[in-house]
Amino acid sequence: MTGRTTPQSEKKPPGWKVEGVKKPESPPEEQPNLLRRPPNRRLLIIALVLFAVNWYLTSLFFARPEIELSYSQFLDAVEDGEVETVFSQGDSIEGLFREPQANPENPEEMAEAFSTVRPSWADDSLVETLRGNGVEISAVDPEQRPIWQQLLFGFGPTLLLLWLFVSMWRRAGSALGGLGGLGRSRAKRFEASSQRTTFDDVAGIDDAKAELLEIVDFLKNPGKYTRLGGAIPKGVLLSGPPGTGKTLLARAVAGEADVPFFSMSASEFIEMVVGVGASRVRDLFDEAKKVAPAIIFIDELDAIGRTRGGGVSLGGHDEREQTLNQILTEMDGFTGSEGVIVIAATNRPEVLDVALLRPGRFDRHVAVSPPDQRGRLMILEVHTRNVPLAEDVDLGSIASTTPGMVGADLRNLVNEAALMAARRNHEKVTMADFADALEKIVLGTERQIMMSEAEKERTAFHEAGHALLGMLLPGADPVRKISIIPRGRALGVTFQSPDADRYAYDRNYLEGRIVGALGGRAAEDVVFGTITTGAENDLVQVTRIARSMVGKWGMSDVIGPITLIDETREPYFASEVGERTQELMDEEVRRIVDECYQRAVTVLKEHRSQLDAIAAALLEKETLDEAEAYEVAGIKRSEAVTAAG
Repeated sequence: MTGRTTPQSEKKPPGWKVEGVKKPESPPEEQPNLLRRPPNRRLLIIALVLFAVNWYLTSLFFARPEIELSYSQFLDAVEDGEVETVFSQGDSIEGLFREPQANPENPEEMAEAFSTVRPSWADDSLVETLRGNGVEISAVDPEQRPIWQQLLFGFGPTLLLLWLFVSMWRRAGSALGGLGGLGRSRAKRFEASSQRTTFDDVAGIDDAKAELLEIVDFLKNPGKYTRLGGAIPKGVLLSGPPGTGKTLLARAVAGEADVPFFSMSASEFIEMVVGVGASRVRDLFDEAKKVAPAIIFIDELDAIGRTRGGGVSLGGHDEREQTLNQILTEMDGFTGSEGVIVIAATNRPEVLDVALLRPGRFDRHVAVSPPDQRGRLMILEVHTRNVPLAEDVDLGSIASTTPGMVGADLRNLVNEAALMAARRNHEKVTMADFADALEKIVLGTERQIMMSEAEKERTAFHEAGHALLGMLLPGADPVRKISIIPRGRALGVTFQSPDADRYAYDRNYLEGRIVGALGGRAAEDVVFGTITTGAENDLVQVTRIARSMVGKWGMSDVIGPITLIDETREPYFASEVGERTQELMDEEVRRIVDECYQRAVTVLKEHRSQLDAIAAALLEKETLDEAEAYEVAGIKRSEAVTAAG
């Protein structure tokens, strides 16, 4: 695609012993008693803080409102018969009113209790005055509550919070857990009975599925193999581009074998505390061995499985190596992994440590490649099982126009088509919904921006240049759609895709790709005599293809059949390419691009009338599909296919 852009269990079946002798379980009296662990200092501090906070809050919420009276106000209240009970401790006097009284300083505040202080030099007969006005003189604090209420409200909430905290602490911790359970495995366990995935849910990758059928058969019938001295592979490494179904394959193996399935991302092993990753690995394998036969799935293995000992020691380097060493030990150590199969997935198998890839660790390497046309059809059939399709939907046609798409892409396509149909209030998903969904995914979402007539005209010629060269160059991918409607970052797009899947590319095809990508810039140069920034994305594609031709695929007579670009090398390693060779590669890249650009300019000048016709049609309709584009250019689609052959 080119365009003009603006300036991303239960009982264990027999035969599971692989090697070593399983350590017998400890008798009940030898089991570690977690309740006898010495008290944690931090736990005691937290408990004391909770007691203090609870006592303070209790005193606030359960104390009666109280007002402070002067001694004169207190005597007046006694004489007026407003005081019911008094309690004295030294010169301090506290008591209760017969009825709630207003605070002299704040009349809106009502209180049942009061307090005052009797002057030490007072010589009045206070006791007689109190008794004369019917006031009860008590030796018990009127504010004092029964002891059971004090214990309940004072210590009950604190004890409850402390019990909850201790329960959570003990649940999070374990003998391997360390501080707060940092060393415990975070793997998610999926039982085969719930959310079961089988090979019926996996389509389009039959080669990879066939490799795993033996694993499933061994998990179901281990005695069939062990009686002949065979041993199940310790590990299976699934490698391939993102979205090809590596995780789905692993879950299908667990579902078919009807065994527990532990899933964890490799990055979840690593923590800032050194040694936690290795502890989590041990805990994960221990959990899996308890319910063996079981499957452990580690996603994105390259996060911890990179080659050891290379480069400088960066942050987390030691922790990553310790985690990797523990995985190596668990998979093929002295004790062995009894009935535990490790399935790992990675997008970059070339960066993995050689110790992981040797027999005894990951014995089987399964390449999960993007599906071919037949595979894409099968994937579409799986994802549309619960989608009502209209009669005009041709899944075979959709599969043929989606080369390079993987399972995740096709699932997204079906979902977008269903959403599109729902927005349009369709009863079923139509072929038009699929076409618009594919256009949205491949070309981008339309942008509502206003372009000037001059900008629109330049964009039309830019896209016409891409399209015309795609129609005229032998072996070029057919043009599927041309549009000058802004989408994503592009002001216009030209979509090309092959009629059949390609697995190898010759020099002529790659040079044709470069010529076609430069067609927009060349058209602007031919028509307007100037160039703009609209070819930014085109130039990125051109440079990538030309550099790969010279540095990776040996398509330069000057450089020869050697590889100069090693994508597996870490960025901090010094380059193995000499300065002179690097200069030669740059010169060859420049030569290829210059020759292709001159070829694009020459072809467009020779077919200027067809270029103008396509641009005019774009200015009128804004979007041309495959049939319209070839008709406007005056080129028969059959002739283009013949030229491509």
